[in-house]
Amino acid sequence: MARKFFVGGNFKMNPGSLEAKKAIVNVLNKADVDPNTEVVISPPALYLIPLVDFLRKDFSVSAQNCHEKLSGAFTGEISPTQLADAGVPWVILGHSERRTLFGENEKGEVRSIVAAKTKAALDAGLKVILCVGEKEEQREAGKTDEVVRSQLEPVFEVLKGDDAAWSKIVIAYEPVWAIGTGKVASPKDAQETHAATRKFLAERVSPAVAESTRIIYGGSVSAKNCKELSTQPDIDGFLVGGASLKPEFVDIINSKRA
Repeated sequence: MARKFFVGGNFKMNPGSLEAKKAIVNVLNKADVDPNTEVVISPPALYLIPLVDFLRKDFSVSAQNCHEKLSGAFTGEISPTQLADAGVPWVILGHSERRTLFGENEKGEVRSIVAAKTKAALDAGLKVILCVGEKEEQREAGKTDEVVRSQLEPVFEVLKGDDAAWSKIVIAYEPVWAIGTGKVASPKDAQETHAATRKFLAERVSPAVAESTRIIYGGSVSAKNCKELSTQPDIDGFLVGGASLKPEFVDIINSKRA
């Protein structure tokens, strides 16, 4: 089954004004991009609604987080139903910067919250970019696959019996040591982790879900390294941080174009 190439741009808390953001999006709106690539842009929450209207219609918008409850006394949070109501179709969940912020530990409290958020987002009609990835010391200890599995396991549990839900999930493998550092996993290393993750999906859900689920790579992706990474059979796209704020993001979107 052919998996449509997927490129997400995570603006994080950048840039500092709506006008600066519009300047970045203007470049994307005017760009000649590969129609066979799905593109999703994720600005800070304050700019989601303006971007829904301003961004070209063949691209989509994503939130960077949501709460696991649909409503309630949760100051400063956004519910998945509110995102859906605002016309925001995607949400990024489990990004390592948020896992670290809330002190993920071996007992897995944060992992269970990410799983609950994933279930709530899907129930609200959103699609999810689900982030997983290991720290540098975990990779050096040979625990990459173990860490990725431990982060996915709570999601398997909350979605048990609902194979169709995986059609609305894109898994983003983002090694923590490569995010914003300039380091990048080699195409061989990234491919090995993606293939192992797909094998785990086949074991825990089904071979059909494993074959159809997109697994994308994130971590210092640039115009220089995207071409070689995109040739790997189990790398189905990218989640891009800093480079999504630059004109080279168009080159990354077009990395699979012949």
